[in-house]
Amino acid sequence: MAFGKGYAPFMAEPFVHDVLHHACGICPSRRHPVGEFDVFERPTKDCPFNPADGHRYLNDGTPVCVHPEKVGLPVGRYKSENAPLTVELRLPPNPSELVPYLHDVLYGAAPVLLEELIEKASAQIRAQHPGLDPITVLRRALG
Repeated sequence: MAFGKGYAPFMAEPFVHDVLHHACGICPSRRHPVGEFDVFERPTKDCPFNPADGHRYLNDGTPVCVHPEKVGLPVGRYKSENAPLTVELRLPPNPSELVPYLHDVLYGAAPVLLEELIEKASAQIRAQHPGLDPITVLRRALG
């Protein structure tokens, strides 16, 4: 599943609409749908703070979130460069680490990424740990 600029027309609401969400009060995710803002790892000179409205923007006016861990999205230039929204998943080699790892990944991810993460986790569990049932592992991680 990959989203770029073409995703926004299907989701007119802001990405984050829950007042208790970890996203900052001034985060562009509270005003824009996925694909209509970029996500940087941290503040940089490329996305200066605008004191007039309290937001960060690129020179072209693209809004920027600088806390990917709070919005649950990977770093990417989704609006400014039409980067696809995809997520990497690297399961730990030790089977005893799977449930806690997947718990953290799944609970920290943006809801729009959950289907892709579950599909990738299922495939990787089958490939890397053929003796484990992916559904059982995922149920434990989500339980």
